[in-house]
Amino acid sequence: MRVMLRAHMDTAATNEGITTGGLPQAMKSLMDKVKPEAAYFGLHEGVRSCWIVFDLQDSAQMPSLTWDLFHEFNAEIEVAPVMTGEDLAKALGALRSS
Repeated sequence: MRVMLRAHMDTAATNEGITTGGLPQAMKSLMDKVKPEAAYFGLHEGVRSCWIVFDLQDSAQMPSLTWDLFHEFNAEIEVAPVMTGEDLAKALGALRSS
């Protein structure tokens, strides 16, 4: 299932992670694991944030995928199913025909 992970990360923890190299290493590790369709990084609500779209094969993967973000960067994380425009058109077409 295609999902979008959104993480807001603590400023002090990410500052430390930038200084030590832990933040880039954690982001690379996450990217290597999920092989994202898209990934964006920036500020949201005044804190460092990321939005990562990827195919989640099994919900049991979530604890290991989010551990570094929670543990090292005190992140607030949301994961939600998302669709492409093509997926939405297909879903809406199915609704019309039922």
